[in-house]
Amino acid sequence: MSDPIIDIRYVAKLAQIALTDEEIERFGAQLGDLLQHVAALERLDTERVAATAQVVESRNILRDDVARPSLDRETVLAQAPQRQGKFFRVPRIIGE
Repeated sequence: MSDPIIDIRYVAKLAQIALTDEEIERFGAQLGDLLQHVAALERLDTERVAATAQVVESRNILRDDVARPSLDRETVLAQAPQRQGKFFRVPRIIGE
């Protein structure tokens, strides 16, 4: 990876972010450090490393789906801010 010159002001303008001169200097240095790290990673020999889609093992933890007693409907609805018959009444969130 070559040493790219990134115009922080231009990138901030594209992202519509207002930055001070101090922030531009600080973020420019941080981005430079990040790009140096990426360049170091590019130099690593990964020929014998198996391709992975996930670096941390992912597995589902399942339990048996067993019917259990639940709360009494009237007890729960009695605590609702608003109810309509045997249902909770909630504000409309989808416009017409």
